[in-house]
Amino acid sequence: MRNVGVVAMHMALTHKNTVLIFDQTGTGPSGYRLNNRPRGAECRLNRAIDVHDPSCYAHSVEYHLRTKKRRPLNIGPDPFSSAGSFLSNGTLLQTGGFDDGFRKIQIFQPCDDGSCDWNMYRAKLAENRWHASSLLLPDDRVIIVGGRNTFSYEFIPKKSSKELAINLPFLHQTNDKSQFGSNLYPFLHLTPDGHLFIFANKDSILLNYKIGKVIKTYPRIPGRGSRTFPGPGSSVILPLDYRDGFQTLEVMVCGGAAEGAYTEARDHKRFLVGLNTCGRMVITGKTNNWDMEEMPGPRLMSDMLILPTGHLLLINGAQRGAGGSGNAGHPANSPTLYRPERLPGKRFSVLVSSGVARMYKSSAVLLPDGRVLVGGGDQNKRYTYHNVTYPTELRLQAFAPQYAHRKFNKIRPSNISLENQEFGNKTAYTSAMKKSDRDKTVISVKYGKEFKVRFWLGIKSKLKKVEFNAYAPPFTTHSNSMNQRMLKLRRTNVEGDDMWISATVEAPPSPNVAPPGYYMLFVLNGGIPGVAQWVRFRS
Repeated sequence: MRNVGVVAMHMALTHKNTVLIFDQTGTGPSGYRLNNRPRGAECRLNRAIDVHDPSCYAHSVEYHLRTKKRRPLNIGPDPFSSAGSFLSNGTLLQTGGFDDGFRKIQIFQPCDDGSCDWNMYRAKLAENRWHASSLLLPDDRVIIVGGRNTFSYEFIPKKSSKELAINLPFLHQTNDKSQFGSNLYPFLHLTPDGHLFIFANKDSILLNYKIGKVIKTYPRIPGRGSRTFPGPGSSVILPLDYRDGFQTLEVMVCGGAAEGAYTEARDHKRFLVGLNTCGRMVITGKTNNWDMEEMPGPRLMSDMLILPTGHLLLINGAQRGAGGSGNAGHPANSPTLYRPERLPGKRFSVLVSSGVARMYKSSAVLLPDGRVLVGGGDQNKRYTYHNVTYPTELRLQAFAPQYAHRKFNKIRPSNISLENQEFGNKTAYTSAMKKSDRDKTVISVKYGKEFKVRFWLGIKSKLKKVEFNAYAPPFTTHSNSMNQRMLKLRRTNVEGDDMWISATVEAPPSPNVAPPGYYMLFVLNGGIPGVAQWVRFRS
């Protein structure tokens, strides 16, 4: 799309196959002018007040993947640099923000008829949460960690109105006051035993959040500089695998800003070269050490996404500078692919350049068809399109990895359907079904239970290695893909006739392994994924 109207600072894919996009309301006019204010008053361009009135401009839109249409949404308190997590019922819980959004919570429940919009949550946060991170927990609560000058964590929903935030000394220890904190938007990952891995600045811990106890302190990641905002690198956990009972969890952290990069950029407009290393560490078990490797070049403010194949994509970002308006240069326009199963030195490859600068205020999400939707990029404090080095970017692009090429269609699974006999529900994603109805049926599967998957190949001889990978879509902002998770599921009884293939697939064993909610199930044949179908894992 050439003009989505809103900078994609925050982005999330819903189980209705729509993408929520929003930026900060404090920027004034966006690129999407409204005809009427939320309360109905008319907006007119010939009235000077409308030009400076943000209520006459959308700051959030819903982008429909099938129709390519956008719909303006009415987001309330300023969500600038906020956090987000999907609850088990598919509702997006947006927490914190700037100014009037410091302690506010907004929710969005996706719908089929285009009537849904942002609503205020009944409770408020206990402390200010600007540049905080959030994560869905196994009990369907959300934990919110950190924020600017906020050294604590808290939960939503709260067990009582008197529940307070819990102090976390680790956030004090990792705070670099001279560099805007350097521990903002910490990386959060849930371990299979239900503990919380937290990475901030260049250090990390394992927290038993239920009792507020740090149970492990990990080695510092090698290299000078910071890995979290305002010098953000990015982080994922490599796909969890049924073959070891989903018990091995390996974290990867890539890129970041050089030491002192934030103040050099802010005070002197001198952009220091970013970090060019990635670290991998198995955080489960007794032995935990960082294994370092070099990327093809320096990178910060990038998004790191897990592709349906289990490979990692680094996209967007800059090669120099730090986060914040006007603090970076030399866009990292060429995505980088990382194949974790290869030998060191052969894992990275540089892909074709996008040609669009997407640094601060950019984001990316994985789509059901395996492409990656990228948007945003704004080095300016206001929407600015002329007479600047990097104009405000309102275009959306879709990056197509190699597996999306039509030459692989002959072995690509199609017409994928899911069925769960326990609940008597199924999808019917066949070519005979109306496109408008394909989003409406999502099966539910209890943890550890089996469900059926059926797909079309046309000729049985095209059947190769078949995999079933479940993906939890993240909330992405500021290089942080919150709640992103992939699980390689166990399958049995892969069989079929000359055209249709069926398999029995086993759901993850517990909410510690896969927090409850909606996942995209990718079926891969010979490493080539079909279009993902949604499945809901539950207790």
